Amino acid sequence: MSGLSSMPDGYRALVVGAGGAIGAAFVQLLQSDPRCGLVLGLGRQTAPAMDLEQAASIAAAASQLTPRGPFHLIINAAGVLHTPEFMPEKQLSQLDPAQLLRTFTINTFGPALLLRYFSPLLDRRRGVMAMLSAKVGSIEDNRLGGWYSYRASKAALNMLIKTAAIELRRSQAQTVLVALHPGTVSSALSAPFRGAEIGRPADVAAAEMLSVLDGLTPADSGQFLSYSGERLPW
Repeated sequence: MSGLSSMPDGYRALVVGAGGAIGAAFVQLLQSDPRCGLVLGLGRQTAPAMDLEQAASIAAAASQLTPRGPFHLIINAAGVLHTPEFMPEKQLSQLDPAQLLRTFTINTFGPALLLRYFSPLLDRRRGVMAMLSAKVGSIEDNRLGGWYSYRASKAALNMLIKTAAIELRRSQAQTVLVALHPGTVSSALSAPFRGAEIGRPADVAAAEMLSVLDGLTPADSGQFLSYSGERLPW
């Protein structure tokens, strides 16, 4: 990666979900950019710690990091598709309240609070905030069905992003807020679904997404974009 040319020299970046494959790749790439002055990774084991299932930790982390901002780039790379307790549902008979709640807590409710507490930390002249979504969260593009909790949680996340972008356009006119589809990446999330065979390395995916983010302007805020820069249907 040659660096983010749209960012000011010494720009500050924050990556949520830094313990995952994609999040760690974002951190590493940003650290390698000589124009980046600060990269902070957040997760359950960091200081401050952030757990998207613990609302208080999100508010506390934002409060603790405020003196280190403003941030020019904030990326949420955290998410859940499966756990040791559950896999994506293939049919209605597999729907389970606990699985629905946990999936929405991590993929939707936690990111909603990130929008609440971290969007005020964005730099007012050049601030980009990206939430990793998923193409399977597109209602229009859904042709195969299945994966109820995951699809629905990402579709709901997309609506939150679109709605927040409209609000921020009024109060933070230079802010760019987007939903970003990473594609299939070789990671723990995709491992049960042939991710190692069909996915790209995390560093390649992260570099592609950073390139897309680097080219965005405030006019792009509120969009649902692919790692290739393609605009995806809601």
